[in-house]
Amino acid sequence: MKKQMGGPVEGPPSELIDKAIAALDGDWRGQALAKIRQLIHEADPDVVEEWKWGIPVWSHDGIICTGETYKAAVKTTFAKGASVEDPSSLFNSSLEGATRRAIDFRQGEVIDEAAFKALIRAAVALNASTKKAPKKRA
Repeated sequence: MKKQMGGPVEGPPSELIDKAIAALDGDWRGQALAKIRQLIHEADPDVVEEWKWGIPVWSHDGIICTGETYKAAVKTTFAKGASVEDPSSLFNSSLEGATRRAIDFRQGEVIDEAAFKALIRAAVALNASTKKAPKKRA
């Protein structure tokens, strides 16, 4: 069952994400979501934070991934994960999908920071390579 992130639904996305993390204060999921956010920013300093569907979304030339909190996991769902190289086999959820892949981070698990950042960079590169060129006007 999905845990509601809580907090207001209006405001700058970065503030909404801050509030969602703060709402989980003292909970391992808040700490995990904060760490995931930090790693995403380290991997891609040009990442854009968004708030869609009541959850954090990180984008660069399209959606990179979302951050969702559940009772037993913090899930990052990569929008085009099925097309992203995952040499460290971080994807451990939604493996049957044709497009998305996800990573469920569970309490007590250590995040392989280098592998996660490499996955973020690979997703950004994929988004950039499939970005549609603007149409020329006649």
